[in-house]
Amino acid sequence: MKKTRIVFLVLPRVHMLDLAGPLQVFQEAQDHGAEISIEFCSVQHEVSSSIELIINNLQHFCEIRFSAGDYLFIAGAEVRYLISQEARAQKDLMRWIRDAHAAGASICSVCTGAFLVAEAGILDGLKCTTHWKRTAELQQRYPAVKVMDDILFTEDNRVMTSAGVTAGVDLALEIVSRLTSEQVSYEVARELVVYVRRPGSDSQHSVFMKHRNHIHSGIHKAQDYLQENIHQKVSLGQLADTTCMSPRNLTRTFKRETGITVNEYVTLVRKSMLKEFSKDPNMSRKQMAKQCGLKSERQVIRLLQSL
Repeated sequence: MKKTRIVFLVLPRVHMLDLAGPLQVFQEAQDHGAEISIEFCSVQHEVSSSIELIINNLQHFCEIRFSAGDYLFIAGAEVRYLISQEARAQKDLMRWIRDAHAAGASICSVCTGAFLVAEAGILDGLKCTTHWKRTAELQQRYPAVKVMDDILFTEDNRVMTSAGVTAGVDLALEIVSRLTSEQVSYEVARELVVYVRRPGSDSQHSVFMKHRNHIHSGIHKAQDYLQENIHQKVSLGQLADTTCMSPRNLTRTFKRETGITVNEYVTLVRKSMLKEFSKDPNMSRKQMAKQCGLKSERQVIRLLQSL
């Protein structure tokens, strides 16, 4: 099976978190079985980051050629470098980015990396975003792009742009969910103690990530337990024991923190799993029912019809 290539363009004056955040997501995904390969390149073999940390042994970007399905990640860097004559004069780099997109690769930027993508001309007429402090400047410098405020990441014509630092993690988690499954993306997020936040315009919310934008460790534990034991009947008493809370307190706190009841959450998890199972033509409804802790095929049909 061919691995999906994730290529990071490491620019001079790169912001380390813009690079390290998405990188850690993909490395954790590899540990969870994702068929991903990771490569690094730059405009020179050694660059100095924004905190003066030296990164070396980098491939020159011209040595890398892209194929359909690859991803090019452009981590954010100091804007003063990105808008400098030195950066903008690198016509070979701009052509390389355009060629990557033309070859079928997805172009992804983290934070101020959008400035370089815009300079390459790929963002003309497309929706994009960047750090909230730089959205107005991005729009002013590149009037042909459609800069969006108050959104974590955008996707338009295989170009994905994300806002500041942590939004790059959200973007990487979204890509992991596409390359593997929502379950793997959830497991990676859990490993990193990060619960993904999707952009408000995205209607395809994953239940493994939605309703988790809270910091109550007991309710996180309850959600984890429900997801991991969805194949069997879990009583409210059992669930309360895992959180060291009384059933009444758990019920009240779960609704307050997540916005839905325990039963509603269980139903959403089952629907999400059934949606994935239904893509497998070899999986019977009886098997689906068993995997989701349902009593009958009729329940499977009813839940699938409500999707």
